[in-house]
Amino acid sequence: MLLLGYDLGSSSIKASVIDAATGRLVASASAPGQEMDIASPRPGWAEQDPELWWRYVQEATAQLRTKVNLQEVGAIGISYQMHGLVVVDQQHKVLRPSIIWCDSRAVGIGEKAFEELGPQVCLSDFLNSPGNFTASKLKWVKDHEPEVFAKIHRIMLPGDYLAMRLTGEINTTVSGLSEGILWNFREGGIATNLLDHYGLSTDMLPTLVPTFGPQGEVSAEMASVLGFRAGIPVAYRAGDQPNNAFSLNVLNPGEVAATAGTSGVVYGINDDARYDAQSRVNTFVHVNHQPMQPRYGVLLCVNGTGIQNSWLRNKLLAGDISYPDMNRLAAEVPVGAEGVRVLPFGNGAERVLSNQQVGGQVLGLDFNRHDRRHLLRAAQEGIVFALNYGMEVMKSMGMGVDTVRAGDANMFLSPVFRQTFANVTGAVVELYNTDGAQGAARGAGVGAKVYAALPEAFTGLQATQTIEPKASERDATQAAYEAWHRALKTALRKQEEAKPVVS
Repeated sequence: MLLLGYDLGSSSIKASVIDAATGRLVASASAPGQEMDIASPRPGWAEQDPELWWRYVQEATAQLRTKVNLQEVGAIGISYQMHGLVVVDQQHKVLRPSIIWCDSRAVGIGEKAFEELGPQVCLSDFLNSPGNFTASKLKWVKDHEPEVFAKIHRIMLPGDYLAMRLTGEINTTVSGLSEGILWNFREGGIATNLLDHYGLSTDMLPTLVPTFGPQGEVSAEMASVLGFRAGIPVAYRAGDQPNNAFSLNVLNPGEVAATAGTSGVVYGINDDARYDAQSRVNTFVHVNHQPMQPRYGVLLCVNGTGIQNSWLRNKLLAGDISYPDMNRLAAEVPVGAEGVRVLPFGNGAERVLSNQQVGGQVLGLDFNRHDRRHLLRAAQEGIVFALNYGMEVMKSMGMGVDTVRAGDANMFLSPVFRQTFANVTGAVVELYNTDGAQGAARGAGVGAKVYAALPEAFTGLQATQTIEPKASERDATQAAYEAWHRALKTALRKQEEAKPVVS
């Protein structure tokens, strides 16, 4: 039997097929050929058209049909970009572009709710500030687009939308609700206190289904469009970061996963519900959570990761250089980039900075000494340093970070990036032959009961590289981080000083 996983990202749609018996990757595809556009009609806004996602799902699936017999697929799993908002009417028609994860328009709404409901209520009930998450984005639509809001039948996360297109059913998971700040951890149910505060009805929420298990069957119409058998179950769904952790077999307390795609994330597992009082890192329900065996994922996110690398390549360097060549050039410069510092915060409000928007910044350039190699290295170091800044918050919550697992992909393909990560965090980095789409396929096998137990799902998962901290680079890396940290504190202070005084 074959298992199919889709990974609906903000840069592309990836699809992977694995052999259920061996765990071996049989075929993979992605669409479009270059990164998907993110529309920004106003500063701080970020939107994508769900119909484009569906078009690229079809294109990626068409690529798979040339490589493998999709009639042999026995179950489908879905991974998706977290925190987005999709709204549809009673005919399941999308009413407006999706407000995606890095959109900042609802920051003020969430901060106001945090103060009005009270920090203690929000942190005890939601483990987070309402912040810039899905519930706050829906409140923004209610306040600013009443004509759209009046037509809403159901709201969805991006993965819920893809499942709807496949099956015709609208449902979601507890893990999904928790990422939208729509779940009350203390009560173990819908966050009605936040919804009531926002004037939102629970009737808008999808039906709850298990993360692993039946979530609907592919309709005859969609089976014909995509080349499947009708009735194939969609049997797994998770946000991209919980799913990335699952794909790396990160399921138990003390285990940590990382990814460095459009955004950069470190995601660690706890068995008790902890929170950061400033909500700089966020706690959600993990994929294997059970009431009698709780599992929570603590998520650190840096929005400006692969998107910064993409900006450098496509905007600054005009697309005339490949990512491998960028990595090679970055490695020609010593640790610390000879004084160049990059703050990678040009992709919206950053939770780890308490929703401040300091923007992307390049500091310390000397036109007589530095060239593009220095900028490329400083950019990669800046991303790692931003991740380490957030990991210090996670450590303050009692999270151990001795070993970090990641897929051998995206920015972890760069020797500079992965070695800097090991050097500054002190963690051993283990890279594996997997990605989010493969993880979703394995999850589908669990949900469809192809695998009798979770450990069986990881047959074929292998480490490709292990990167340990280099003692010879430790002092230089730490010095570079401290200089970067000082630059960040200066930027945050200037940001605070620039705020208008409210009398």
